[in-house]
Amino acid sequence: MELAGTTTETVTAGKTYVAQFRVIFVHNNFQEYLRFAERFADYLQVEYFDTPGGALEALRENFPTDVIVAHDGSGGIELLDTIRKSAGFGNIPFVLLVDRLSRQAIDLARNKQADDVFSVNFDDGDLITRIKYFKKRQWYVASKASQKIGSQGHKTPVWKRTIDIVTTGTAVILLLPVFIIVAILIKLDSKGPVFYKSKRVGSGYKIFDLYKFRTMRTDADQLIRKMAALNMYSKAEPVAQIETHGLCDECLAGNQCKSLLFHDGKEICEKLYHFQKEQKAAFMKFQNDPRITRLGSFLRNSSIDELPQLINILKGDMSLVGNRPLPLYEAEKMTTDDKILRFAGPAGLTGLWQVTKRGKGKTDMTEEERTQLDITYAREFSFKMDMEIILKTFPALLQSENV
Repeated sequence: MELAGTTTETVTAGKTYVAQFRVIFVHNNFQEYLRFAERFADYLQVEYFDTPGGALEALRENFPTDVIVAHDGSGGIELLDTIRKSAGFGNIPFVLLVDRLSRQAIDLARNKQADDVFSVNFDDGDLITRIKYFKKRQWYVASKASQKIGSQGHKTPVWKRTIDIVTTGTAVILLLPVFIIVAILIKLDSKGPVFYKSKRVGSGYKIFDLYKFRTMRTDADQLIRKMAALNMYSKAEPVAQIETHGLCDECLAGNQCKSLLFHDGKEICEKLYHFQKEQKAAFMKFQNDPRITRLGSFLRNSSIDELPQLINILKGDMSLVGNRPLPLYEAEKMTTDDKILRFAGPAGLTGLWQVTKRGKGKTDMTEEERTQLDITYAREFSFKMDMEIILKTFPALLQSENV
């Protein structure tokens, strides 16, 4: 899952703004998302999830988030625990939302290792300033790590760079018609750039832009908010009655509900409860439609969206064989003395841990095992090792899991 580009342009009242940061927002109340997205529309590109499970799935698919904002009553605490215990994305900045800011809420956020805590009304503190600080902190860590690993004096051998240029250059020439056709189709399919870029940390802890073909609309977030107004608020009267009275017109006429339910500690008319539920379900069904373009599903399923990474190889950002380039939040956890050596080796499309996992038939590999294999490759890579990894990669590509 990804959003197009490192920033997203939005248009409000004839003015163009740039959404500077990507946010995963978790709350089981959809209208809270609408309020949040509207309030910070000029600064944030917001991806909404009503459960922690959806957010975790997005992260596992490398959704390039800058911060997670999650409500404590919507599984936010459980999500925070999972994030902090995860080796992969444990350092993602996390803001806990609470209904009311209190000393108890602040202590809970501190004990759970949240980066900050805000009330859902955001009436105390500046969220955007905090997010900017989180980003500056990541870049500071990256700068220090780059200096640290730079002392290793790593350089890509001539033989390795030659293989990358010859093989990748040949592949780009042969695939040039595919690049051109896909680029034209993307432009015809939806407005926006042909490529999207995602920050990755590669060899020597250098940060670069990883390229892919764009598979999502650039205006997905704005389209969703517009559709919310049409789909939910076009029938504002009955929805308002749910919030104000908890009764439908028929019930109000007789001043007594014929079928009451208890929902979230409140009485609500069963008829209107199901109406509200259907409205949200209908909207959420629509919500999943506009994000991925008509062409995007095909590009993802066929892995054609990954082809622009050949350009990264030609530029020297990465190699055919090497250690997987990591998102900033994942790389931040690898800056300790026992792990940073994995950045002394080249970054690559495929590597030692991928083929080792397949060779041993393992369904999963611990972060420690993977890190040790990355360090092994950084220390011992050679022409022979690279050729063996390339030959082992082809059979893996024919299996169900991506390497």
